[in-house]
Amino acid sequence: MHSTSIAQTRSQGATRVRRKTVFVVDDHPLLRQGLALMINREQDLVVCGEAEEAQAAMKAIAAKRPDILIADISLNGPDGLDLLKNLRTLYPDLPVLILSMHDESIYAERALRARANGYIMKQEATEKVLVAVRRILSGDIYLSDRMANKLLHQYISGGSADMSSRLSALSDRELEVFRLIGEGCGTRQIAENLHLSMKTVETYQAHIKDKLSLRSGRELVQHAIQTKISEKTS
Repeated sequence: MHSTSIAQTRSQGATRVRRKTVFVVDDHPLLRQGLALMINREQDLVVCGEAEEAQAAMKAIAAKRPDILIADISLNGPDGLDLLKNLRTLYPDLPVLILSMHDESIYAERALRARANGYIMKQEATEKVLVAVRRILSGDIYLSDRMANKLLHQYISGGSADMSSRLSALSDRELEVFRLIGEGCGTRQIAENLHLSMKTVETYQAHIKDKLSLRSGRELVQHAIQTKISEKTS
């Protein structure tokens, strides 16, 4: 009787599926906590660690070796795209899902070019995060239906002249500066947020004006506010 019980226990242990480990990088503690609570309720997933900025994330990922990373774009210091690029030099096969408030029509394609495995907006229903994580872990790319259709139409038509296409001329850092200008940040605040010198930020601003054919700093500010790329607006 006792040996049968041991055999059954061993059999159950052998068939138990290991929970896939998830590492979360976001500068909002409440969001990290919410994601952890949701993910840890799942039988096949568990959060193995979290960080609020890129440098701490890199150190923790080296120690934890998660099965998948969920990262926001907006972080203190180097942003999520910088983190993604650094990760790809060390962990080229680590699946990464970008979870962000920023408009997917502008950032999703950029994230995919940096070799993210998926992009989802924070405004999406929370259960969509679980769908995205599982789809990516199975080897697929995750995008919203809206974004997937947009990229397909863009591919078929050979591109478009909408704002997201014009902004594609900006580098990742220039786009980050442009976004912060649109949120009302001045040069000094942008420099502090991105851990850059004011002179460097001013150089980025000059490049942005040149690439978008803007004549003055005032026109740059107006254009950034009108574009409003911080959140999905449609």
